[in-house]
Amino acid sequence: MATKDLSAYDMEKVPSAENMKFGIVVSEWNYEVTGALARGAVDTLKKHGAKDEHIVVKHVPGSFELTLGGQLFAENTDVDAILLLGCVIQGETRHFDFICQGVAQGATHLNMKFNLPVIFGVLTTDNQQQALDRAGGKHGNKGDEAAITAIKMVALQQGLENGE
Repeated sequence: MATKDLSAYDMEKVPSAENMKFGIVVSEWNYEVTGALARGAVDTLKKHGAKDEHIVVKHVPGSFELTLGGQLFAENTDVDAILLLGCVIQGETRHFDFICQGVAQGATHLNMKFNLPVIFGVLTTDNQQQALDRAGGKHGNKGDEAAITAIKMVALQQGLENGE
């Protein structure tokens, strides 16, 4: 089964991020992968006009801690969107299931609690190669996709709040 190129999108359909502020929470676990996701996200935000000073990147130990990192951004900054970037690779135990479910539910909860786009940019793969393929490899970069999603969701929220 073919996987979509996560970095492929129509640039004309992406609003300007010039006046938007972003918080990015990156898991240190599997940093070869998560660092690439973060670089992809930052580069994509900048490509669409986000200013360096409007992009704040913070690190947490693992993917499970991403949601608390997101909550801390929501409570203590004035960002317009938060990107949660991590990577969980299937192992021999059910740990994978618990982490993935917890982070996904946590991200959804943060969206609703803070009325703020919180983007789930967590790779959930069977092995390291699949993760690398989705962090700048043959399937593009999930960080790019997370950044585009953040920009579009901020634009949607701002437009609706302004009666557009």
